[in-house]
Amino acid sequence: MTARSFTLADPASLDDLQTFLARAQRVEDGSVRLIGGSGVLAVYAAVLYPAGLLDETPTVLGLRTLALTSRGDFDVVVPIRSLLLRVERAQELAVTAIADGREEPATVGLPMEVHTATWAAISPPRGGWRAVQGPDAAALDQVAREGIAEVAEIVPDAVGESIVRRVRGEVWGREIPGAEHIPAGAGFAAVSLGFLGDDEVKAYETGPWTRLTTRRGHVLVRRRAWTLSR
Repeated sequence: MTARSFTLADPASLDDLQTFLARAQRVEDGSVRLIGGSGVLAVYAAVLYPAGLLDETPTVLGLRTLALTSRGDFDVVVPIRSLLLRVERAQELAVTAIADGREEPATVGLPMEVHTATWAAISPPRGGWRAVQGPDAAALDQVAREGIAEVAEIVPDAVGESIVRRVRGEVWGREIPGAEHIPAGAGFAAVSLGFLGDDEVKAYETGPWTRLTTRRGHVLVRRRAWTLSR
């Protein structure tokens, strides 16, 4: 039976989750995928993904992992907004407990699942990753900020969703200079989700997937078919 809640080790982990979810919501106010098991909670958030077969937008996901103290496996897709409300309620309870001289594990209930997030059906592999040369933090930050400025300049305040998607797909689908198999959208994800810092960005590949990892989180990119031979 699928667990209906999960418990994090401490209030600090709860704060980390709240921060990640809030950032993800600002990028894509939709859903997140939660996978819990073996003492680890993996939280996947979609940053970019194609809306159809002709959409050239790359698939770019953000991943944050946290330690679990609860048992029970689950793999669910839930609305970010509903999960955030539950996390914020758990934060309030944690503050009250600390004020009373108690610091307890933080339990969060799972919202009702949704079944409309097409990106959630794409599962990055858990193993088989090999280290490769990738962009550094400065390169990711630069392409992200240049792309954000370009999208803001090209897209007016009031246009159709299809036009916005096309522009974003073109801008974020461009290759990063020096890392031609990685789209600029990976930089957008790293900056938007707060993954860049003073530590090194490490790059890994397996099959059609590339992973950019820092101590703050992971950016996962599923390459398009025409780049797989590179």
